Formats: sequence, structure tokens, C-alpha cells
Amino acid sequence: MALSGVLGWLNIRGLDARLDVPDEIYRGLDTLVTVRLANRKRLPSFLLTARVCGTTASFHLLDRRGGERRAVIVRFPERGRTHIATAEICSPFPVNFFVRCTRLAIDHQVVVFPAPAPCPVAGDGAHAAESGLLSTAIKGYEGEMAKISDYSGGEPLKLIHWRLSARHEALKVKELTATAQEPVVLDVEAFAGRDIEGNLACAAFMVNRLIRTNHPVGLRLGGRLIAPAVSRPHRLRLLGELAVYDQD
Repeated sequence: MALSGVLGWLNIRGLDARLDVPDEIYRGLDTLVTVRLANRKRLPSFLLTARVCGTTASFHLLDRRGGERRAVIVRFPERGRTHIATAEICSPFPVNFFVRCTRLAIDHQVVVFPAPAPCPVAGDGAHAAESGLLSTAIKGYEGEMAKISDYSGGEPLKLIHWRLSARHEALKVKELTATAQEPVVLDVEAFAGRDIEGNLACAAFMVNRLIRTNHPVGLRLGGRLIAPAVSRPHRLRLLGELAVYDQD
């Protein structure tokens, strides 16, 4: 019994735990999280289970100075900032008389976005934005003509200005502006007929739908205005603002 106690105690010592969490997490939806265990001892560890975020990952063998990872499905029940402080590590090794456990610090903070919910929003500009186009100062192939320049060899033939080229005895091309979808600014507090959680879920749906179809989207929260943009980091920023809305 004494030897079993010593071996069991050593088995769960000298371990480190870490989580790899995606940057896009939604309330109540399945999220794939990777649990990593590392063994810093000169002895291997056996029959370990790591319990974190309400789910369990099993590690049958951790070699000395080695590490393993396991993917688990986690659901976060609430939106906003969530602090994952520790992981509970347990093992019945060596003879399954007792299950010994310890806690390892993780200290990982995640931001859980509202779960997107499809919704019709009157006056949000979404339908107009889907059909409207704005010209931008960026060089493109579909907008209005900005200027005439020399042919460089890479422009489409449809842009060649044949009449002007004949006059100058050199190929000239039309430079067109790019086209951009009409910007949309969502005002969460102006959505009608829902509670605040419903409004946030609707706004999250609109942000994802519009930006993924190249509509610049901005957000009005109280007295703050986040200007419209269309990149993935901007989309995650908007979702993050919705996640912590009314929580600070």
C-alpha cells in the first residue's frame, strides 16, 4: 500500500497542462478544444485523465520529458469573457485501489461570442447593401474609369482603349476603380421586438453574413461607433464587442 501510494503520487507530479482554443467561439455551440499535457519528469506517467471545461480527455501514457495532446468538444454556456483557471488531473495508477488527483494551472481567458440567430431586421440596410455598389479609389476592373495609362502587359484585353491606342501608336488601357459593397452600420439597441440577448444573437448573425459576402460592417454601441470594414480581424472584433456588451 505504501509503495502504491508513492508511485501514484509520483505519477501525477511534474506535469504541465495547456489549452489550444480557437479564436471563434459561440455560446452554446460545439467548440473543438485541444488539451495538451507535458511530462517534465524523468519517469513516465500512466492512465491520466484531464478534466477541463466540463469535459474529460484521456492520456494512457506520457513518456518522460514527453507530451501528448487530445481534442475534445466543449460548449460554453454564457457569452462574454470566460476564465479557465485550472485542469483537474486524475489517475488510478498503479493498482486502481485509489484515484489520485491534482490541479494544474492553465490561466486561459477566452471570449465567447453570442450564438448567431437568423433574423429579419427592418431598416438595417442589409438588403440595400446586398444590391448596391460603391466605387472606391482602389484600382480595379469593374468600376468607373479613373484615367488612361500605358499598357503594361498584365491588363485584360477588354480594358484596352483601341481608338486612343491607334492615335498614339502604342497600346493604352483604361484604369477603372474597384467596386465595393455599400457599408452597413448595425445598431443593436435599435433592433425591435427582442430582448438584449436576442438582439446580440441577431447582430452576430448579420455581422457574419454581411462580412462574408464582402459588405463592410460597422457597429453602433451606445455612444460608440466602430467604422465599417470587411476583414476577418474586423469581424472578430465586432463579435468580441457583442460578446462583452453590457458586461463591463
